[in-house]
Amino acid sequence: MNQFSRGQKGKLADLGSGNAFTVDVDIQAPGISVDVSCFGLDAAERLSDERYMVFYNQLASPEGAVRLELGGAASRFSVNLDLLPASIAKLVFVAAIDGAQTMRALGACSLSLGSAVRFPWSGADFGDEKAVIVAELYRRDGSWRFGAVGQGFNGGLSALLAHFGGTEARPASASPPAPAPAAAPAQPKVSLSKVTLEKRGDKVSLDKRGGRGFGRIHVNLNWNQSAMAAPPQPAKTGFFDKLIGGATARKGRGGIDLDLGCMYELADGRRGLVQALGNAWGDFEREPYIKLDADDRTGAVAGGENLYINGERFDQIRRALIFSFIYEGVPNWAATDGVVTIAAPDQAPIEVRLDGGGNQMMCAIALIENRGGSLQVTKLAEYFQQQGGTSAHELMDRHFGFGLRWKTGSKG
Repeated sequence: MNQFSRGQKGKLADLGSGNAFTVDVDIQAPGISVDVSCFGLDAAERLSDERYMVFYNQLASPEGAVRLELGGAASRFSVNLDLLPASIAKLVFVAAIDGAQTMRALGACSLSLGSAVRFPWSGADFGDEKAVIVAELYRRDGSWRFGAVGQGFNGGLSALLAHFGGTEARPASASPPAPAPAAAPAQPKVSLSKVTLEKRGDKVSLDKRGGRGFGRIHVNLNWNQSAMAAPPQPAKTGFFDKLIGGATARKGRGGIDLDLGCMYELADGRRGLVQALGNAWGDFEREPYIKLDADDRTGAVAGGENLYINGERFDQIRRALIFSFIYEGVPNWAATDGVVTIAAPDQAPIEVRLDGGGNQMMCAIALIENRGGSLQVTKLAEYFQQQGGTSAHELMDRHFGFGLRWKTGSKG
């Protein structure tokens, strides 16, 4: 892989890359919310078509040439340059801090273009900037090129949007102005809205849009999968230990592996559990209308773990408790830098960070409730540890009153 430094450029063909690849942005920023985005610019380096800003509120360009998988420490763009229209001359990859911190607070970071290029950078390269233009892909003389930029930017995501000529959607005023004379249809504005539940007990409610349901509700858990939970242990030589050691080597890199799960209560009072442990995957089209995506044991998937709720059948769900437990690695929630994002179509994404806890095995993250047809999300951030013969699952169940029957290793 080619190692680039700030300001270095090269043709994709010379770097051994085709026109379809992934762009992985790895940002080490424990306790800091960093938003990664891609701006598709025209020949004048303007965002003339705001559908080509790919970020947390718009995860793909219209034809799918750029798609974003949101991550905690790592986020991934899938790029196919051949699908881009001729009007898009440059793709700019940026990172912006959401909060009071500045870029100097970041640790070691990098951007990788497939297996062709890696551009390392860190917070030490910046001062009080709130954003950084990390890298760019651009057309020149009929070919695509890559440039490592690493340029700090004083404003956040909103300022970057304005810098590239985009327009931010503003909340409607209480007294709208008088109608203007008829004119050409206005171009859609970019909504940067995002809801972050900061403290335990913070709530937000979503209403159905246009009399429809909530659509496909996506619950994503991501974390710093490379975080070391504990120093490496001495080599084990026993037969059983070799089996365990082999499985561990296949599963990850010695970091922390989190599992996503859900306790649910349906409208008719029936209750159950969705999680990978015990292969209780759930079902999206039928009861419980909650489905856990395939569990990744390799730690190689940038998209983390995902659970889907059928928002068109939300009238059949009374509540869903979203939780996570440490499947592999010594418990250390502070090292996970975990974040859960709850996203529904045409709604601002809701972010809940796993910013507490210590050496417990289990975290109750958020409660999703049906409140008279509205969808209410409450940040819980409650942590549980096994006590004697009582599992952390059962202690969490007792705390929130689901009343499931438990036995060792599985739900009874």
